[in-house]
Amino acid sequence: MQSFVQTTHPTNDAPRKPGTRALVISLLVIILLAAGSLAAILLASLPKDRDCVAYIYQSGVLIKTIDLNAVTEPYTITLTDADGGTNTIEVRQGSIGIIDASCPDQICVHTGFITDGSIPIVCLPHELTIEIKASTEDAYDSVAK
Repeated sequence: MQSFVQTTHPTNDAPRKPGTRALVISLLVIILLAAGSLAAILLASLPKDRDCVAYIYQSGVLIKTIDLNAVTEPYTITLTDADGGTNTIEVRQGSIGIIDASCPDQICVHTGFITDGSIPIVCLPHELTIEIKASTEDAYDSVAK
């Protein structure tokens, strides 16, 4: 008598582990969300096509208003406070910044150039503040109307 032994051979149709498909779909969703978030951040950082005006205050008093889009050549302004402290401001098309100050901490200089209303430049020792605001009435600032 012959005896037949049936052997099984591995095939490519082996069942997948449970949850593999769900894991792949989850990873694809996470990748798509990350790409969408990156695209939104990049779009938000693009320059805006709106008119921006710099307002310079010293001791709480508005002393100068500058339309940054109207600047054709960079120039500097040196301001002196009541105690003799100085700040040198450089104005460029679309941006403004303090490039030199006689204050000890130099925070205003390290702030760099600003191009929008997201943060002001402040020199506390000289009571100087520079802010940028949109010149149009219907533009939104950092707080929604």
